[in-house]
Amino acid sequence: MYTSDNKLYVAHGQNGPICLCGKMANRHGLIAGATGTGKTVTLQVLAETFSQAGVPCFMADMKGDLSGISQTGQLSGFIEKRCAEFGIENPPFSGSPVCFYDVFGEQGHPMRTTISNMGPELMSRLMELNEVQAGVMTILFKVADERGLLLLDLKDLRAMLTYIADHASELTKKYGNVSTASVGAIQRALLALENQGADKFFGEPAFDIMDLLQCRADGKGIMNVLAADKLMLTPKLYSTFLLWLLSDLYVRLPEVGDQELPRLVFFFDEAHTLFTDTPKSLVDKIEQVVRLIRSKGVGVYFVTQNPTDIPDSVLAQLGNRVQHALRAFTPKEQKNVKAAAETFRANPDFKTEDAIMELGTGEALVSFLDEKGTPNMVERAKILFPLSQIGAITEGQRDQIVKSSRIFGKYDTMIDRESAFEVLLAESEAEAQAQAEAQDAAEQEKQVAKEQEDASKKEKKSGGWKKSFLGKIVLAVITSVTAALGTHVANTVTGSKRKSKDSIGKKVTKSAVSTATRTATRELTRSILGNLIK
Repeated sequence: MYTSDNKLYVAHGQNGPICLCGKMANRHGLIAGATGTGKTVTLQVLAETFSQAGVPCFMADMKGDLSGISQTGQLSGFIEKRCAEFGIENPPFSGSPVCFYDVFGEQGHPMRTTISNMGPELMSRLMELNEVQAGVMTILFKVADERGLLLLDLKDLRAMLTYIADHASELTKKYGNVSTASVGAIQRALLALENQGADKFFGEPAFDIMDLLQCRADGKGIMNVLAADKLMLTPKLYSTFLLWLLSDLYVRLPEVGDQELPRLVFFFDEAHTLFTDTPKSLVDKIEQVVRLIRSKGVGVYFVTQNPTDIPDSVLAQLGNRVQHALRAFTPKEQKNVKAAAETFRANPDFKTEDAIMELGTGEALVSFLDEKGTPNMVERAKILFPLSQIGAITEGQRDQIVKSSRIFGKYDTMIDRESAFEVLLAESEAEAQAQAEAQDAAEQEKQVAKEQEDASKKEKKSGGWKKSFLGKIVLAVITSVTAALGTHVANTVTGSKRKSKDSIGKKVTKSAVSTATRTATRELTRSILGNLIK
């Protein structure tokens, strides 16, 4: 319950109410505990208290339980008992304003981003690339950025992979080795990512992070609830998506320093998925974002089973802590309990390590920062009950809330504007057309040259033949004329014997002229039919 002096009533200890100081709420926090010890109810209590104070929140709903925050709670035997313990009469049950989201667009408004916005490091983590492959991904983004190519969806990324593979030699000289093996590995990882449904996550319209920072007309902060039951089946996608949200908040929001209340509270459930198999270089950047985002007025609350799930460098920045029960049946679990106890400021009234294992459901060890930023002594307390419904809502109730949302229709229809895929496709088609035209021109030039060469050969051959044949004709005519004159003279002198010889000579000459004439006619015909142009 929110109080007028910017105190957020969260739990009740031996000395009365335990409140979270609004001014220190952006110093981040931790909600830890074994399964079934009450972490989800604690998160719901914190969130609805922030909502009453006018602070919007973002939270992931793993099992659908948090959807009940949208409905008015009701009195039960358990709540009646707590009211008596806490001295509360007539609790003001009410629901909080809620906006439902779903990366897959099934249980809420779609939440998308573009690959360009995601960046090479987060994409490399999402695709589980090794160091060499991540280097190729960095080169890919570098080339796309230099060329002004937008990477909006998976087909844009696939087109860029093809492009850098085709230009690997020139890119290697400029940026470093771009191997075919690395490109192939990234393409396989991209296919696996697509099979996980990431094609619905990447695209436009991209989610506007400012939609998380909204309040209702009555001043209550809107609870942004992400349906994560299906998303958690792919933990890398879930944690990378939430990390992107954090980094986008860090980039987009201006510096505001410590305010009376934060601008937004971000609950990161199943926080261990963020750090599992994450390179140290990226963990360092996560630490930097967590450290600096508080100056943007954003409080980040990690929800996990054990504090040891979170790196010490990040854990050291979580000033507000709620520790539910831990079980210690093995030496490793006992070590974890001891480590969790050491993160609190000791209370002389009890041994923290023992208390962690003795806590019942709904009980926790609580330590918040005071107004000066100093951790208060840890207290054993009972968490306040929610004023909203505990448990999931019906599909009909969810559908009604989604359709009545102020952003209904803003993200529901995907658009596909010109981006890297279209640009590179156009370039490829233009290049292919230019190559085809160049090849056609070369073929035509070759054909013309061949035709000219054949024509020249035919012309030379025809010219030589003509000279040879005409010579034969002239010789035959001369011979015939000479023979005729000779026969005529001889016949005049010698009589009929010469006539016989002349007759034989005529026949031979006539036959030779006839054969030569037929041959000349056939050759000319072939020339007329196109032989000379070959």
